[in-house]
Amino acid sequence: MSAKNLLVELFVEELPPKALKALGAAFADGIVDGLVRRGLKPGEPDREVFASPRRLAVWIPDVLARSADRHQEVKLMPASVGLGADGRPTAALLKKLQSLGLAADAAADLKRRVEGKAETLFADTVVPGIALAEGLQAALDESIAKLPIPKVMTYQLADGWTDVKFVRPAHALVALHGSDVVPVEVLGLRAGRTTHGHRFEAALQSITLHDADSYAATLERDGAVIAGFEARREAISRQLMEAAVQVGGGAKPVEDDALLDEVTALVERPNVLVCEFEKEFLDVPQECLILTMKANQKYFPLLDAKGRLTNRFLVVSNIRPADASAVIGGNERVVRPRLADAKFFFDQDRRKTLESRVAGLAKVVYHNKLGTQGERIERVRAIAKVIGAQLGSDHLAHAADTAARLAKADLLTDMVGEFPELQGVMGGYYARHDKLGDEIAMAIEDHYRPRFAGDVLPRNDVGVVVALADKLETLAGLFAIGQLPTGDKDPFALRRHALGIVRMLMERDLPLSLGGLVTAALGLFAQAPEGTARQLADFIYERLAGLLREQGYSAQEVDAVLALRPERLGDVAKRLAAVRAFAALPEAPALAAANKRIGNILKKAQKADPHVAEQLLKEDAEKALYAATQRIAPHARSQFESGDYTASLQTLAQLRGPVDAFFDGVMVNAEEADLRLNRLGLLATLHQAMNRVADLSRLAT
Repeated sequence: MSAKNLLVELFVEELPPKALKALGAAFADGIVDGLVRRGLKPGEPDREVFASPRRLAVWIPDVLARSADRHQEVKLMPASVGLGADGRPTAALLKKLQSLGLAADAAADLKRRVEGKAETLFADTVVPGIALAEGLQAALDESIAKLPIPKVMTYQLADGWTDVKFVRPAHALVALHGSDVVPVEVLGLRAGRTTHGHRFEAALQSITLHDADSYAATLERDGAVIAGFEARREAISRQLMEAAVQVGGGAKPVEDDALLDEVTALVERPNVLVCEFEKEFLDVPQECLILTMKANQKYFPLLDAKGRLTNRFLVVSNIRPADASAVIGGNERVVRPRLADAKFFFDQDRRKTLESRVAGLAKVVYHNKLGTQGERIERVRAIAKVIGAQLGSDHLAHAADTAARLAKADLLTDMVGEFPELQGVMGGYYARHDKLGDEIAMAIEDHYRPRFAGDVLPRNDVGVVVALADKLETLAGLFAIGQLPTGDKDPFALRRHALGIVRMLMERDLPLSLGGLVTAALGLFAQAPEGTARQLADFIYERLAGLLREQGYSAQEVDAVLALRPERLGDVAKRLAAVRAFAALPEAPALAAANKRIGNILKKAQKADPHVAEQLLKEDAEKALYAATQRIAPHARSQFESGDYTASLQTLAQLRGPVDAFFDGVMVNAEEADLRLNRLGLLATLHQAMNRVADLSRLAT
């Protein structure tokens, strides 16, 4: 079978830029998968993906012209049905053989095998291979049908009658196996070897491809197109850095992978140009200018060496004229009204204080079951007061109350109305303008943090208190009305809110009780059904468990620590370190197993108070265990209470010998009730001492 490289290209009108990368990968993967399943692509399913604004293509090495014949065993029917009493084939068997393309004399070669209680007939058949044209046609149809198309268009073919549905109108199809055209059709197009290059700068209007391997080079030479998405992305990234160096002064473009992907999907021949705007616009907060340039114009703002916005920006053009001044001037002219709008919004917003806007929040609906933003703010303030009081500072409680009252006021500003992404950020700027001080301003700006995984935490204590209160109010309210995440659906980002709470409590080592915080927050929602507090706490502990596993702790270690549901999350890291150190001790496996055994005994006993009557100790082993516990447990408890969890567990490791001897020589469930209860009390005392840091039984294998 001859193997050659295969190229398939679908030439279309401009594709949706945000979907292009996914469309290109899905188009390629669908074709490769279809060829592999049909035996036309042996070996590794490798491929090279091409995706530009006007084309989806894939290059696949070593594709067969025809797949190999396949031997296949076909189950026919029970022998009692297919063969008569004389062993000759019945009419039913002959008909079945005929349907498989086998002659009647093939009955003599059938295999007989017992399946279940009956003997069954099997035939060895040969499934002929399929030609590439047939296999590629099926693979292409499947790939097109499964594309993640954001919105389908309906358009007519040239005949004026036939309707076709696709993401954008398609105009040409290329399918080359080596240098041979593969006769396939899709979307009303027949495959050929002709494609088209850049809409404006191609050297040739129609480009003839000699073979599959020359595709990318021919398109770049004759069509002025860099067909590969990653190749274009790298070219843009390189040009951006070169342009920044040209500007000088340590300038660097804003880093934004999503913007880089989108711009890559907008151009076929990237050309980065340096533009500028009037310096007076730099009086507007740089977040506003950066956002409007990125979101509306797809520009790359330039920052100086200190991270401050300059009045220069980079444009990725799709053309390379000899004189780019017209392109530069056009982009500078286009961006000016955008920046002027931002300046206007900023100037207008500062005419009203944040305090004057708070009353307006009573008219903004937060949730139809949870009231307005004004009501929500009052709940956040109540939670913030509780947290501030627990942290023991009147100043902190007062400052947190002020920041919480003003935190959502910027939702009513023109700037946030235009750019919702700036909520909080603009509140910080307006708070400084209102002379509320940096502490309040930073708290307002930071109270949404952490916004995503890996985001920084609020910069000061007031910000942490308000951020905690805001996230707790969100979680408590939505849990109270039953709006819980399901599967991969989390429309209110409750998992992110819970993870933010976990990170703040852990990383800031706050002396706060998680259960107390949950209870305080849910106490503000009369509609919360019974059991909601436990449900919400479980949800937060689940996020904590996931975070700890991502940080490299084993499932056993995490399970052992969280089984005790530690109230102070700042202690969790120390507990995990102690468990890891304990697990490395030679005594750990035996003690973990003994702890598990003790737990099971106490569960069955139901009633076992951790008290021991020394006069009821009869056996030497139980006397020795009691003496060891009396000697070791107080020392371990003292270490635990001082926060030295590792030392506490290592001290308890000394109990291994007495514990082993106890189980070897003492019958716990003695017939005498007083002896039995006393021994259960001894085990309960031991169990209590051993499981302060973590549930050690979870370490048992």
